[in-house]
Amino acid sequence: MALSIEGILKLANLFLALIAAAIGIGLFKSSFKDQILRAWKPLAVALILFSVQQILGALRAFGIYESPFLTHINVSVLLGFLIYALVLQINITRSNK
Repeated sequence: MALSIEGILKLANLFLALIAAAIGIGLFKSSFKDQILRAWKPLAVALILFSVQQILGALRAFGIYESPFLTHINVSVLLGFLIYALVLQINITRSNK
C-alpha cells in the first residue's frame, strides 16, 4: 500500500514539475513586455531549472537515471539565478522610488 502511494506521489510531482516548466516559459516570454519585469527573466530560468531538478528526482526515484553530480550542479545554478533575480528586483524597486 505504501509503495503504491509513494509511486502516485512521485508521478504527481513529475506532473507538477512539467506544469512549473510551462509557467516558467510563459513568464520568460512575458518578461520582454515591460522594463519593470526584467527580474522575471532569471526567475523564469530558475523555475525551469527547478522543474528539471524535479524530473531528475523522479527519474532517480524510479531507478531510470541517477547522476548526483548533475543534481548538485543544477541546484547551484538554480540558486544563483534565484539570488540574481532577487537582487535585480531590489535594484529595480529602489530605482523606481
